[in-house]
Formats: sequence, C-alpha cells, structure tokens
Amino acid sequence: MALVRVYPTATSTTLGLASTLSFRTKFMVRSSNLQLNLQPSDSRKLVLEVKEKLEKEQHTLPIGRNGRDDEDMILWFLKDRKFSVEEAVSKLTKAIKWRQDFEVSKLTEESVKRVVQTGKAYIHDFLDINHRPVLIVVAAKHFPKAQDPADDERLCVFLIEKALSKLPPGEEQILGIFDLRGFGTENADLRYLTFLFDVFYCYYPKRLSQVLFVDAPFVFKPIWQLTKPLLKSYASLVRFCSAETVRKEYFTDETLPPNFRG
Repeated sequence: MALVRVYPTATSTTLGLASTLSFRTKFMVRSSNLQLNLQPSDSRKLVLEVKEKLEKEQHTLPIGRNGRDDEDMILWFLKDRKFSVEEAVSKLTKAIKWRQDFEVSKLTEESVKRVVQTGKAYIHDFLDINHRPVLIVVAAKHFPKAQDPADDERLCVFLIEKALSKLPPGEEQILGIFDLRGFGTENADLRYLTFLFDVFYCYYPKRLSQVLFVDAPFVFKPIWQLTKPLLKSYASLVRFCSAETVRKEYFTDETLPPNFRG
C-alpha cells in the first residue's frame, strides 16, 4: 500500500493553530481560575465531589468535625492541592487516618501537662501584628535525651490545634517562632524539627505562614544544613532574625511575648 503524504494548507494550518491556541487559552484560564479565582459555585461542586468519593471509597473514616464530611476541611485540602479532586482525596484520607491513629481529639491540657511544664513550647496569649496566632519553641529548654519523643510530638500537635483554634475570623495561618538563644548541642533534635514540619505539610497544609529562627548560634548552622533539604518548599518560610527584629516587626509593647521582653 502506497503512503500518501498530505501537506497542510495555509488555511488548515491557521485553523489548527487557532484551535490549539483556543484550547490552550481555555486551559490556562481554567487553571488560573482553579488556583486563584474559582467561583464559589464551582468550588462547592468540587467539595461535594470529594465528599462523595470519600463516602464511597473511604466509608469507614469518621464523620463530623475533621472527618470525611467536614466541608471546610475538604475545601482547605482542595486549595492545597490546587483543586485536584484525586489529590485532595488522597491527602485528606491520609490526614484523617493520621488524626485517628494519633488520637488528636483526645489531646487536652491535662494530657500534655507534664511536658508543658518544661516551658519548651507554648501558644502566646496575643496575636502578632498580622493577626496570627503564635507558636513559640524555646530551644534551650528542650532536652531530647531526657524526654520521651512521643510526649514532645503530642505537645507539638496539641499546640498546633490550640493555635488554629485562636485564628480570628478571616485569618488562616499561624506564626512559628524558634527562640534559639542559649541553644547548645544538647538541645539539638533533628527528629523533632522534621516531625514538626512534616506535620504541617501532610496534615495542616498551608497553615504555617512563617517561621522565625531567632538569634541562631553558630552551633545551630550544621543542624540547619542537615534539616533544610528535608523541609523542601517549607524551608522558604524560614527567616533568621534577631530578638530585636521580633520586638520591632512582629509585636507591640503590649503584645510582646514574655521571653522577648527586656
């Protein structure tokens, strides 16, 4: 059988190019809308689609607040996954299962009381100047060899939950501050640091606005070099700064955390 090569005419080429450009333009507009300006009716449809898929494919997952039918949670994970239903379902499923296994709903002030008393981490009573709840870690009070890692992890999650509960209307993210003054090798804990960022990435996506590493001593630098590649995109949220910067740029005299006064 002879092969016949058909050369496109100028008209057919132009039409084909126009069609391609039209498709690409529509795709780009659609992608832009999904990421930046999705209509409420469209986002509602996607929320319901995720909800239905979870009910069908993961019916054993709990319902209610932070469950498979929590529409606010579904919408948040859709935003995180750029409105990909499949990706949102996958990440949500893992997050809800993790909450079950970790028993997040059972975490209380009393259950973490012993580790709270160390003063190694707490939620500040006031918001920062950008209206964000503030999670503060005092590194010099953290001694990983003397403490159970599981207790530290429970405290971490409890404080994240507490910080999110303090979000004012219209605000969505929290500020993390690592006070590294007095930090020594005995306070180094690569596991805890990576756990903290992993928890935010996997189970509390886009809830962390910024992380301040305050007055980091020289001994902290090799730890950061080891940790930074593990944090991936979250490493860009980190800002190294001084205590004076914290005082001047993030709080007023009335709202300054107690360990940054004086």
